[in-house]
Amino acid sequence: MIQKRKKKIIHSPGLTDLPPLSMDVPALMDDFRHHYTYHLGRDRYCRSVDYHYTALALTIRERLMERWKSTRYAHLEADTKTGYYLSLEFLMGRALGNAMLNLGITDAASQALYNLGINLEDLAEAEIDAGLGNGGLGRLAACFLDSCAALQLPVMGYGIRYEYGMFRQRIEDGRQVEEPDHWLRNGYPWEVERPEFTQKVRFGGHTQVYRTDDGNLRYRLVDTHDILAVPYDIPVPGYRNNTVNTLRLWKATATDVFDLHEFNAGSYTESVAMKNAAENITMVLYPNDASENGKELRLRQQYFLASASLQDVVARWKVMKKGDFSGFAEKNCFQLNDTHPSCAVPELMRILMDEQGMGWDEAWSITTRCMAYTNHTLLPEALEKWSLPLFQQLLPRILEIILEINARFLAEVSVRWPGDNNKLRQLSIIEEGPVPQVRMAYLAIVGSFSVNGVAVLHSRLLSQGLFRDFYDMWPDKFNNKTNGVTPRRWLAWCNPGLSSLITEKIGDGWVADLQQIEGLLPHAEDPEFRSRWHAVKRANKERLAAVVAEKCGVNFNPDALFDVQVKRIHEYKRQLLNVLHVIHLYDRIKRGDVSDWTNRCVLIGGKAAPGYFMAKLIIKLINNVANVVNEDPDVGDLLKVAFAANYRVSAMEVICAGTDLSEQISTAGKEASGTGNMKFMMNGAITIGTLDGANIEIRQEVGDDNFFMFGLTAREVEDRRRSYDPASIVAADPDLRRVMNLMESGHFNMFETGIFDPIVNAIYSPSDPWMVAADFRSFVEAQKRAGKVYLDREAWTRMSIVNTARSGKFSTDRTINEYNDDIWHLTPVPVKFP
Repeated sequence: MIQKRKKKIIHSPGLTDLPPLSMDVPALMDDFRHHYTYHLGRDRYCRSVDYHYTALALTIRERLMERWKSTRYAHLEADTKTGYYLSLEFLMGRALGNAMLNLGITDAASQALYNLGINLEDLAEAEIDAGLGNGGLGRLAACFLDSCAALQLPVMGYGIRYEYGMFRQRIEDGRQVEEPDHWLRNGYPWEVERPEFTQKVRFGGHTQVYRTDDGNLRYRLVDTHDILAVPYDIPVPGYRNNTVNTLRLWKATATDVFDLHEFNAGSYTESVAMKNAAENITMVLYPNDASENGKELRLRQQYFLASASLQDVVARWKVMKKGDFSGFAEKNCFQLNDTHPSCAVPELMRILMDEQGMGWDEAWSITTRCMAYTNHTLLPEALEKWSLPLFQQLLPRILEIILEINARFLAEVSVRWPGDNNKLRQLSIIEEGPVPQVRMAYLAIVGSFSVNGVAVLHSRLLSQGLFRDFYDMWPDKFNNKTNGVTPRRWLAWCNPGLSSLITEKIGDGWVADLQQIEGLLPHAEDPEFRSRWHAVKRANKERLAAVVAEKCGVNFNPDALFDVQVKRIHEYKRQLLNVLHVIHLYDRIKRGDVSDWTNRCVLIGGKAAPGYFMAKLIIKLINNVANVVNEDPDVGDLLKVAFAANYRVSAMEVICAGTDLSEQISTAGKEASGTGNMKFMMNGAITIGTLDGANIEIRQEVGDDNFFMFGLTAREVEDRRRSYDPASIVAADPDLRRVMNLMESGHFNMFETGIFDPIVNAIYSPSDPWMVAADFRSFVEAQKRAGKVYLDREAWTRMSIVNTARSGKFSTDRTINEYNDDIWHLTPVPVKFP
């Protein structure tokens, strides 16, 4: 029997750190040429912008790398508590611009490239968005990592290195068509493979009970199907502070590349079957889980992330602390980003008990003192549940631990509510039914010491509604952490014209401390400053209009009101309400009702989940309505409508800077927070919105005069449900009646009979959970107010400045400071760098 040799940790005195790389123009030019010529093997005759981009990325990465090492050294020397952010998504977007901004070398890099006859903007545009997320959850995680580095907090992100992103969206005949997003096709120069930290993740098998030498019973998994998790590290730079934290992404590979016996026998397909099955785990972001195979792959992804990450942390701890786990909970904190990483709770229990030999009580004490859970949804159907048979098949030992956790938890419940069997059913981690289900959110709550929502309203609705019984048991567990966005990417980088104007007036301290941006408020009353602000906004609108013309074939007039709604397509976000308003405006034009008109350009964008029929039908409706409106000669420049295909981070960087009116119109009580609303606000857009999610706090910051509010409140929505009659609402409102007549008559689908009947029926349904008809009249009136104010350029510009000036609360720096003060309790670690 061949025994594995123990890995030695070799210290090499000769491998001392090199002198720091220069950040000046000549050094950047020399290093760019070096990488272009020797690393990439290109010459003067190669004009591909992709190679130019890669050479620059490698040049910048080298400067990150030396600070990355210094950060690691500082963390080791400080021996401080570390936070770990576990998320199935990290929507990082493009890395080049953010890295240059945070290093403070954008101007030097631009000049270096100019001297070489290369345009920096062309290189920045050549970068592909990293396909590691699909929406607000993943983008929030990316902003969080940015702020952790900016605040010099020792926080490491853990995620999955998806080979393919969610999908690339194309619009064909008005319909969403999904295409593979192979974002890694040409490699990713920002990542560093770290095979020495590979972990083994085990699926299937069965539990074997054995007795140790000291007589204790222990459990181990045998006959498992093992998969390797190979880490790839991405640097996350702080803002000009020498800190570079780490995002570690796991790639799944087989333990053996192929079966030699199968290969020699001529079964070539079968010989690599195991390799392909292993790599499928990290092949595609969020597979469609409508099928049983999709559900299985999704659960595999979630456990793969949790297991590899926890094993990595534990292995590092054992090396540093020589196997002593007495201080583990005091030195480590795991933040679970929504329910996806909930398997971390039983997985840490398994590692501590089965591999480290602890008893249940000791392991549970450690686990529940270092796990924290963030909830991101108020929709019960979005709280993940997995069937017991699926768990039994894939994760038998994890299921055993979950069942034990549940049994012990229910014993607590029975003490709190003696004899209340209904309460036991309501709170059980295992949901009863024909096929019992594991409630992953309940597992996360029971196994965590902190449970937080992401906006004041959301957190209140969690504790008073969705998780009321848990709150009654453990009120001290629950807290709120209102989301934010990073001002580095979402103002300093994406809106250089506005950020330069702000810095000229109040200094550049706002980039690292967004509260300072409140210093703009007095300048809102300065006509000369308003004129310059308007000029910057108009330039941004011209840039956006050029993109819309190129990508959508629709000409937007920069003098018109740019009315924008970009986000994931979902019924609760109510893109449908937006379309009904567009139809109402179209109807007004056709009737000649344009006496108090404001020219308007409506831009809608977002992806629908591949299996979400109604969301995809709404995309089709948007595009059909746009075609009718844009091709009608009676409409002209009074109204333009476009659908922005393949919405993503880099698109939002242009969109948010050029938007006048930010549509945040979800049904009250349905949106947890929203972060697009904050990006728009930060860039001077005015919100039209319901009192939902973080809209409430945005309105509190800017004041009612700088926010266009409409619609039912969350409480009114619930009260209205009991007697909701949309047919009578339509009958009583002439504008809505005309809109519905256009829909029902097939005016927008003359050659596609009945295609939009499901949408019409949903609007008329008394059980419509989104209350589209109920909020229509209020929405129309708010839109009228917005249009009227827009005609007063001075008033609108003043509102725009106030929105930016009052956006300080919505920096993730504030959010992360609150996480740290209330949950993580980490100590910032300064990084010394020459």
